[in-house]
Amino acid sequence: MGKQLGFLLDLNKCVGCKGCEIACLNEHHFDQVHYRRVIDIVKDKRGLKFLSLACNHCVNPECIRVCQKQCFYKRRDGIVLHRPQHCNGCQSCVAACPFQVPKVNKRTHKVSKCNFCVERIHKGLAPACVDACVVGALQAVDLSEQMELTGQMTLACLPIIKFTRPSLRVILPKEPRCFWRKGR
Repeated sequence: MGKQLGFLLDLNKCVGCKGCEIACLNEHHFDQVHYRRVIDIVKDKRGLKFLSLACNHCVNPECIRVCQKQCFYKRRDGIVLHRPQHCNGCQSCVAACPFQVPKVNKRTHKVSKCNFCVERIHKGLAPACVDACVVGALQAVDLSEQMELTGQMTLACLPIIKFTRPSLRVILPKEPRCFWRKGR
């Protein structure tokens, strides 16, 4: 396996502050499109747990498979990018993504999505959402080097995980439970 950049989220640390959401909005200057969102997934005796989600830059992205205009492509480092100049706004990618990641920009009527802050990556910086995480719950990692870390796993409750193989790893609480709620 080649390089595969992805996100590592420690559910034990995330406090649901939405700093990552706000940083993403500020970085991309979009007031209508949320590329990253924080959702509550479970409430247990230790409190509410949160899941910070953006594009998972999947190993087998559905957006690439269904786009007839070939707007999406995958870089060698695993980042899935979108070419808005090719997009006709058909939204087939929106319907196909099990994580509801591609969003329609109401100003352009074209689809857009998280680009892992490639401009920042090229400058040697972390994605804006990672930089904004004051508790260190969200990290950008090369998953090809860190696939077998203890306590690190994919969330089995995420939709069609075996097919898309999202590049998101999660450090779970000691007693993990998961309630994936679509549409959040």
